[in-house]
Amino acid sequence: MYSLNPLSSSRLGSYNLFSSLGDASHNSEIVSNRSSEKDIAIRFSNVSLQIPVNNLSKRSLAKTFIRSAAGGALRSSHNKTFVNALMGVDIVINSGERVGLLGHNGSGKSTFLRLASDIYKPTSGTIYRSVKVHPMINKSFPTSPDLSGYDAAKGAYLLMKYSLEGFDEYIRDVVDFSGVGDFIHLPVKIYSEGMCSRLLFSILTSMTHECLAVDEGFGTGDQDFYSRATQRLDSFINNSGTLLFASHSESLLTRFCKRGIVLSKGKIVFDGQIQEAIDSYHDRSN
Repeated sequence: MYSLNPLSSSRLGSYNLFSSLGDASHNSEIVSNRSSEKDIAIRFSNVSLQIPVNNLSKRSLAKTFIRSAAGGALRSSHNKTFVNALMGVDIVINSGERVGLLGHNGSGKSTFLRLASDIYKPTSGTIYRSVKVHPMINKSFPTSPDLSGYDAAKGAYLLMKYSLEGFDEYIRDVVDFSGVGDFIHLPVKIYSEGMCSRLLFSILTSMTHECLAVDEGFGTGDQDFYSRATQRLDSFINNSGTLLFASHSESLLTRFCKRGIVLSKGKIVFDGQIQEAIDSYHDRSN
């Protein structure tokens, strides 16, 4: 969904919005896995994802990088090398659950989010969704940077809603919150770094969603925009129905989530209460 001629992530700023949300308590409730079919938001059934890597043996640098990114989960067969990004995952996410994803870089957290969001298709196994999963993963626009900000917002709205019903109210909110003013009618590619960040953030958070897939690395860029964006994101996450949240921050995980899943080398190695998941993650890191 977010791969159509995206802007380079280098256009966006480095401020991480999540770092300011602190340790405040959160009242989300965990939902038991022992639920009926109608309660299920997402179900992975023996899901695996293999990413082919061509001519890896001739690229020692690439081999080192891929091994690091995939947590060492490499497999060779018939002169072909694959990254086992996710392997044999069976899990149910119930409607209304707030689930934190823990693991070292390359453990499979981002892959899990992309599969849940239907950005990636599994190599094997099946994924059932009863809700549309909205990803906040990439720092790039879902449309061409040659489009105006207005058309970029319209394209994103169509991708999320499949119609333009309610778009007029939506675009007014986007322009007002982002503060881009008349620049909304100019091509996105001429925007400053801060304008790009403000517009993208406003586009993605100007509506509520049944299910969010959020990567902690998603930021807001502009420091002047930072405090308003922090408050908006807090409300945005709280008002979502179901949450999948990949993070290294214990305070954020305990703030937003009640259930925790620990991944290692593409496999789920723990699934339970969030504090127990954090403890398990630390035990495995030692």
